[in-house]
Amino acid sequence: MMRRKLAALLLCLLLVFQLSPVPSGAAETVYFTAVNKNVLTLSDDTMPFWSGGYLYVPSTIFTGVGRDLGVSYYPNIARQTVLLYVDKTVYSSLVFDLNKDYAIDNEGNLYFQKPIQRGGVIFLPISLIARCFGLLYSTVEVDRGYLVWVRNPDMDMEERYFADAAKSRMDYEYNQYLRNQSAEEDIAPEETEPSTVTGQRIYLCVEAADPERVKSLLDILDRYDAHAAFYCTEAFLREGGDLLRRMTATGQAIGLAVDAAADRPVTEQLETGNRLLSQAASVKTRLAWIENAGEESVSAAEAAGFCPLDPDLDRAAYPLSSTGAADTLLQRVTSRGGEVTVWLGDSANAAGLGTFLSAAEAADDRCLAMTETVS
Repeated sequence: MMRRKLAALLLCLLLVFQLSPVPSGAAETVYFTAVNKNVLTLSDDTMPFWSGGYLYVPSTIFTGVGRDLGVSYYPNIARQTVLLYVDKTVYSSLVFDLNKDYAIDNEGNLYFQKPIQRGGVIFLPISLIARCFGLLYSTVEVDRGYLVWVRNPDMDMEERYFADAAKSRMDYEYNQYLRNQSAEEDIAPEETEPSTVTGQRIYLCVEAADPERVKSLLDILDRYDAHAAFYCTEAFLREGGDLLRRMTATGQAIGLAVDAAADRPVTEQLETGNRLLSQAASVKTRLAWIENAGEESVSAAEAAGFCPLDPDLDRAAYPLSSTGAADTLLQRVTSRGGEVTVWLGDSANAAGLGTFLSAAEAADDRCLAMTETVS
């Protein structure tokens, strides 16, 4: 009889612990998120949800380990848009506008599935993204809610097997989630002073002639959320339509590269370049780089409404292709202070640019796209 009473007492204690309430701020049913083989951090801020019959996931799944999905992610705060794209054998993209209730792809097709912003996080409909970029996604019921699993098609594992294999990681993330909820309830919010932006404004300008090199530079700029100006040769304008459209969509600046020593007048070359640019990307530009420029050619371009580049630093003769070159360039930029325009010509490669952008980011400098008002 005593043994039965002890067993009953133990059972009651177990039930008490199992039924103990979770922190009041925690969700009763949670949505875990996994990308390929990685279970992501569980947070109310980035938890997937359903809206209008569509499952929404945080756009941040395409950053960090999410880059393995092969879909590049670029938010443009100024334009209130989010661009997703792949640039493999065939370029394809989706642009979501926070002020509109549809998305548009690179062929002009409209999809009436809007982005949703909660706090500082933008959520996107995963069904549309998966269909447009050839991804797979599943929603699997698990112990504490559901697992949203986004993956590449080559992930050869059944949904339930993956959920079982990821159980220990989900348990860990759930426990961390509960701890964070308890800590937030215990700590009163403190008022913080608004942060101020420091560092220099750097306007990198490169010549766009070789499509493969330009693509590699665009990849690096996207990785660091940085911008530059691409001054395009006539040959590039004729064959680089996909890259020109990508530049436009990602907020890179486009200019025209011409040669004053050529047989045709500078103004004629610029007009031809703008016509080709308009045909390829439906935009025109006033930015111009004039090789072998003289006062006459510059004056003629300005009279025609163009803004010839007059850089603060001309580094075309010093290839930005190594760590040493990146360090030297940053020193030259820092020594000038304030706002600096840099002409790199066609000398930069992805490794050198990436090193420079990393150093500039650490120094809290910003690499921006050239505008017609920047001299």
